[in-house]
Formats: sequence, C-alpha cells, structure tokens
Amino acid sequence: MTQAERLRSVAGSSSAERAAEMLIGPAALMQLSLDEARIIVSHMQPHRIARGTTVIREGDVDKTDFMLLILDGEVTIETIVVSRSEPITLTVLGPGRLIGEMGLLDGEARSASCTASTDVRGAILTREALGRLLDDDPRTAAKLMMAIAQRTAVRLRECTDKLKMYTQLTQAMQQEINRPTVL
Repeated sequence: MTQAERLRSVAGSSSAERAAEMLIGPAALMQLSLDEARIIVSHMQPHRIARGTTVIREGDVDKTDFMLLILDGEVTIETIVVSRSEPITLTVLGPGRLIGEMGLLDGEARSASCTASTDVRGAILTREALGRLLDDDPRTAAKLMMAIAQRTAVRLRECTDKLKMYTQLTQAMQQEINRPTVL
C-alpha cells in the first residue's frame, strides 16, 4: 500500500483524526505537526486490550517491536525493585500517552511492565511499520524519532533528578543513623 493509499484509508475517520490529535498533544509528541501525525497514524493499527492484560512485560526481549498510543482507558506502569518481591507502581497513563517507544527504537528488553487497568483502545506502531514510514516519508519518520528521543531525554533528566534526591535522602538518613546517641 502506498502512502497516498494509507492516508486515504484513514481520511474521514474520526478515530484516526483523534489519534493524530492525541499524538501531537502535550502528553505525547508535541514536536509533530497535525499533518505529520496523520501520516504516522496511517501506519498504525488499532488495538484493543482487555482489562488486566499485560501489554508489555519488564525484561521481555521477544516483544519489543512496537509502541502503543493510548486512545481510551488506562495502563498501569510497574517495575520490580531488587529489594522488594512485589512490583512498584510508577504511574498510571491514560489517553494521549505512549508506552513502549524505547523498545520500538532500540529493540532492547522492556524496562517496565504495562498492564491495562481498564479496557484499553489504542493504536500500535510496529518497527516494521516504522520501516515503511522511513521508506515512504523519511522526513516525518526522522521527526517522529527525534520527538521520541527528546521525550526520552526529558524522562531521563527527570529520573536523574529523582536519583540525586534519593541519594541525598539516603546520605542524610545514614548520617542520622551514625550520629552518636546522647543519653
């Protein structure tokens, strides 16, 4: 299917238009134009996920070839911390948010588990579809990858700030523990 045929296939679709608008929203990839988002959405496939289904499993190396744009519903993001047996909930994401974008680009093991908290309706972009987008419209594909990279950089900086704060708290607690007790 050519890019023109793909665009025609989603033209007039209120779901595709809503997905494109969400893709350029503040929760996703604001760096894209609406026309670029429409092109990307034309390469995506609709996907429904039942409540309780794990969409992405932390550590998985086999199913790393997609990202999901959440259109409706909520997804809980969890991770296992070495010192705990139960996962820690990192966040709950809703409409307009993306999951799995790092795996889409690098194919490495998933960094967290993502489970549908409710029934979810989404749009999936696979690595194969990203390859077609690169062939059809290299400029839009490059802008998509740059937007994902910028979004990932922001999250990495936020994580670094949290790690610094955690380190400071740990050091303060250790100093308090080591302080001699006055009786």
